[in-house]
Amino acid sequence: MSEADDIAERALRLSALAERRWLLPTDDLQATARARQLREHLASFVMPRVASLDAPLVVVLLGPTGAGKSSLMNAIAGATVSASGVLRPTTREAIVAASADDAKALREGTLRGIPAGKLRYVTHGARPGVVVIDSPDIDSIELANRALADTLVEAADLCVFVTTASRYADRIPWEVLGRARSRGLPLVVVVNRLPADTVERADVLADVGRLIRDAELVGPDGKVDIVPVAEGDLDPVTQALARSAVSPVLARIDALAADREQRRALARRALAGALAGLAPLAVSIADDTDAEAERAASLGALARDAYASALADLRADLRDGRFLREEVLRQWHSFVNADQVTRFFSSGIGRIRGAVLAALRGTPVAPVGAVEREATSDVIAVALAHAAEAARRTATHWSARPDGSALLASDAGLWSATPTFEAVLQPRLHDWVGDIAADVRARGAAKRTLAFGASIGVNVVGVAVMLGVFAHTAGITGTEVGVAAATGFLNQKLLQALFGEAAMTQMVDRARARLDALLVETFDAERARFEARVADPVELRELATELRGVATELAA
Repeated sequence: MSEADDIAERALRLSALAERRWLLPTDDLQATARARQLREHLASFVMPRVASLDAPLVVVLLGPTGAGKSSLMNAIAGATVSASGVLRPTTREAIVAASADDAKALREGTLRGIPAGKLRYVTHGARPGVVVIDSPDIDSIELANRALADTLVEAADLCVFVTTASRYADRIPWEVLGRARSRGLPLVVVVNRLPADTVERADVLADVGRLIRDAELVGPDGKVDIVPVAEGDLDPVTQALARSAVSPVLARIDALAADREQRRALARRALAGALAGLAPLAVSIADDTDAEAERAASLGALARDAYASALADLRADLRDGRFLREEVLRQWHSFVNADQVTRFFSSGIGRIRGAVLAALRGTPVAPVGAVEREATSDVIAVALAHAAEAARRTATHWSARPDGSALLASDAGLWSATPTFEAVLQPRLHDWVGDIAADVRARGAAKRTLAFGASIGVNVVGVAVMLGVFAHTAGITGTEVGVAAATGFLNQKLLQALFGEAAMTQMVDRARARLDALLVETFDAERARFEARVADPVELRELATELRGVATELAA
């Protein structure tokens, strides 16, 4: 793999990771800003360069107010294209010297994210393949101007820093140059308005060199190009520095314009530097992502605990049958307590099996439909109450935390169960009762002595099994007071008579297990509303690891 291919591959990987991070939810505004910065920087500056090393090179002129950037721009263009002066600020927009084709490529590529009103294109002195931009002052009192200058640094392939003998040590310009250093951008320094005195001139240039070395702005060869310009070394006709005074800058630009391979080499170096410069930001975003994973895991645990507790309470309520309304139990009690049935219970299960059919012929009509509807309605009501309590408990815990309260603010419905809870659960419970009937039918097919026919029917026994899930006596006797206990006792005896105790217990347990699975799935769906508000902690941790891995490769 060539060096260019390797750089492109890493850029693509980082871009994919940045996009993944951006799409994951977060309530941390600073983390969001960093994720946006990485994503936008890659999309606006890095990936267009990855797409083509032959895209026009961008040479950016940087400097403080009144340093002579515009005068240098005019010298490069060979015409007055940028107003020069000493008023603050002088350059309010970026002047872009580019051919028509290069200007189009920039608008579609590395400069596409900059508002059109911030850029003024000129063709004077344009050299195909090389674009020169006079940026706003990097110490401008207008923040928008400084922001534009910072943006142009990100788009640059070569920086030309213009300063003066009196202002070269100003703090703000060197802070901006720090970004150029982190990107590994090639740098040319123009020191304007140098004193005529040879000793003083040498002292200034020596000190500039020291600052450059201290700021680690030297190139791979340990050097940086410093172009001295004497005070008053101006073109007599235009608002420009004398072309002879800045001939090293002009020669550098002309050489790049004349040599495609040299342009590609510089573009490749700038691209590698841009990616290396993003390594610290990628590490910071990895740290943000790990922190987000911890918060997401903590919030998710609160939701899981609340819903697990609510589900356990629901299971307990369903097991002892106390949630069933008394009128539901009385309807079934009237059926199973008919004289013909209870008379045979006293004779023992072994004898009743042979006489069940005869006994049931004289009983009242089994209230199958009504009991099924009302019992499942009671199940829905108690399940809804517990789901609402789980939602309220989760929301209460989340609201006590800044990260959780921010997520709750966008959806007040999280404080209760979903409005469709009943509509979703009702048909599923109907299907559950149907599964019980299918189980009864399968059991009865192997027992020719059992009374499955018009007189008792599969659905009757199915309802008996359903109620057995909620009112299984587990040792209580018919002498205990209360409709629930009495109904549970008689219902159990009826099932024992038909199937035997072992088979009855197995059928009830199977029905209970299916109901439990149904409710677990329902509560999982309710809890998922909260979990959807936070990213998957596992995915976040994996993403953080990948970001650090790419950052390490880029920094190297």
